[in-house]
Amino acid sequence: MATVIRLQRGGRKKRPFYAVVVMDSRNRRDGAFIEKVGYFDPCKDPEVIELDMEAIKKWTDTGAQVSDRVAYLIKQSSKA
Repeated sequence: MATVIRLQRGGRKKRPFYAVVVMDSRNRRDGAFIEKVGYFDPCKDPEVIELDMEAIKKWTDTGAQVSDRVAYLIKQSSKA
């Protein structure tokens, strides 16, 4: 099974909220996920990024790919 760490959209119209999830790459964006490893709220000022870095490391070590946006969020959260 090819796994990917990516964003899953939630929230209402014009007020997005994203969960950072591990899922099968063949599932649709808001489909079933394996594990929730964090969240991202772009509507707050400043943006809120909460990530479980240990879980992300565990999944990447087992072969999960990280999406471009999640890689950017990991980089941003490590700066703070």
